[in-house]
Amino acid sequence: MESEKRPDNQIQSDNQIQSDNQIQPDNGIKPDDASSPDHVVPKDEIVFRPMLMDDIPDIMVIEHESFTLPWSSDAFRNELTHNQFARYLVMERNGAPVGYAGMWTVLDEAHITNIAVRTAHRGRRLGELLLRQLMTYAWELGMIRMTLEVRVSNHVAQSLYEKLGFRGIGMRKGYYSDNGEDALIMWCDLSDRMTAEGGREGSETK
Repeated sequence: MESEKRPDNQIQSDNQIQSDNQIQPDNGIKPDDASSPDHVVPKDEIVFRPMLMDDIPDIMVIEHESFTLPWSSDAFRNELTHNQFARYLVMERNGAPVGYAGMWTVLDEAHITNIAVRTAHRGRRLGELLLRQLMTYAWELGMIRMTLEVRVSNHVAQSLYEKLGFRGIGMRKGYYSDNGEDALIMWCDLSDRMTAEGGREGSETK
């Protein structure tokens, strides 16, 4: 699942986001994330919590495994210390970070910035679990809509997003700076989605 909105500590309009300020939400979802039920991780092995500064070394490992244009450690420090709109979650399995996700919360909209799972832990539906948790967290914070961009070639990620209620509404030509690939813009109505899934229950994120 690739989801990179490059942080410059300012919320910009989508048309102002350039090569170092891109949302690229699809690298964490790969074909091997299309898991079978036999590979699903028991939920009691998974814990979600807010990202801390001490997590950055582990996050950088995930970044470099997942993204063609990984963020720097300084970018994450800036997000955690200076960006009042930023919210980041770490997903732990048996006490070790195996994924993370982030978003910017602006008024009543959440913009996914990053979402990724360690290579060794893919194929176990952890990307889906992580995205569901991020959506619940956004809803708890009062967000009613959520958006992301995804590479037009990443059909695995698009299928997951559609499964969770996202719908494509437009394109950004040449959006990805590494190869000039177009991005599909997707939006989800969280009020409809969370109501259908039982409201605000089932999350322990603070």
